[in-house]
Amino acid sequence: MPSRIIAVEPFDLVVFGGAGDLAYRKLLPALYQRHLDGQIPPGARIIGVSRRAMSDEAYRDATRQALEDHVPAEERDDGAVEAFVERLHFRSVDASGDAGWSDLADLLKAGGDRIRAFYLAVGPGLFGTICKRLGEEGLVTPETRVIIEKPIGHDLESACAVNDDVGSVFAESQIYRIDHYLGKETVQNLMALRFGNTLFEPLWQNGSIDHVQITVAETLGVEGRGGYYDKAGALRDMVQNHLLQLLCLVAMEPPAYMDADSVRDEKLKVLRSLVPIDEANASTLTVRGQYRAGAGPEGSVPAYSSEVDNPATDTETFVAIQAEIANWRWSGVPFYLRTGKRLAARVSEIVVAFKSIPHSIFGEGAGALAPNKLVIRLQPDEGVRLWLMIKDPGPGGMRLRYVPLDMSFAEAFKVRSPDAYERLILDVIRGNQTLFMRRDEVEAAWRWVDPIAQAWERAHDEPKGYTAGTWGPSASVALVERSGRTWHDELE
Repeated sequence: MPSRIIAVEPFDLVVFGGAGDLAYRKLLPALYQRHLDGQIPPGARIIGVSRRAMSDEAYRDATRQALEDHVPAEERDDGAVEAFVERLHFRSVDASGDAGWSDLADLLKAGGDRIRAFYLAVGPGLFGTICKRLGEEGLVTPETRVIIEKPIGHDLESACAVNDDVGSVFAESQIYRIDHYLGKETVQNLMALRFGNTLFEPLWQNGSIDHVQITVAETLGVEGRGGYYDKAGALRDMVQNHLLQLLCLVAMEPPAYMDADSVRDEKLKVLRSLVPIDEANASTLTVRGQYRAGAGPEGSVPAYSSEVDNPATDTETFVAIQAEIANWRWSGVPFYLRTGKRLAARVSEIVVAFKSIPHSIFGEGAGALAPNKLVIRLQPDEGVRLWLMIKDPGPGGMRLRYVPLDMSFAEAFKVRSPDAYERLILDVIRGNQTLFMRRDEVEAAWRWVDPIAQAWERAHDEPKGYTAGTWGPSASVALVERSGRTWHDELE
């Protein structure tokens, strides 16, 4: 079934950090894919900005190499690549100084009255500086948007400062706080499953659901991000944004409409309903770990402390949390959140575990009965599995088996699944903020996360060690199993 491609209006997309890893690895390949599908109109321009000196042609050469490195060969068309790179321009700009700003302003103003989007693929310390200068140069119009990446601060106070700086130049309706997890096809299908079918919504409450697990696991280490990561850790890097956003989509009430503020209003209610975790209960509801030397996808790997060259580091590379939402729908249903680096597999998934049946009519010979599970796989192999009990085929009595109804998106739709950045960048151009975080969401998430970090700091407990290539410290298993549950590590 072919995808429906809807072109957008002509635009200028300016990427600060346009010669950086995120641009070459994600943003430019995503834009190439939208160009290949005919979604980017003639005349649209992509302008890379960085402090380094580079000509337009050199930037185009670097982009050709990036596409070769990060776009599968079967999706690279020589003619399309050349047409795409002709859209590219480059300007050398000192974000915190004066050099290059007039050249950038001249290039943009020559494009006339059109949508402008500024993607700040730089450190958050530059967000306010760049936004202020954009305003001073007269580059902010009613049709201008700004896109900012995480981390938006490292705690509530710094997040508020970043939001104040950006908000002093741009209206909230012009600010797009991007979380690429929200652009994944499966994440949006979670909303379709819940709100587009009568099957699940009547069961989506504490009378039918036993617990929910959200896992975002990586097999890689810090991969060149050691300087940032050793100051942030897994709680700030992953839980405050990605995992809490996924929790919100699972737990939110049905919005009145599928518009940006209706959806974000419901997510905000979830964040404000989270039961606080602080010094009084952090030791029983959270686990923090740090990987030791072990095995990775390509062989043996060093300990985290060696990777960041800091033997005394107490930064966590693994977090597990038992969260609870204090409202009528979810009272008594634990939400288990788990994320970490150097784990046993690369997988992001949401597991909705339903309650066991109250009584088995089948007798001992039929085998044990397992509760139903809805498993929503974000990556890899995006899809949905519903685990059910069925009769094992064949004569000889009633024997039950636990098997999944399996819908792989790749198999079901026979089309390429767009990368999250493809959808999100084009949503910015359309002016659709539904999949982006609002200021009050970001700050509500920090209000819940900050007391956890403070409790860890005051306890002076070192992170629990775990061997690289495993599923984290044993304490995370105990966190779940003390209530008779287990982590779902089905990885077929």
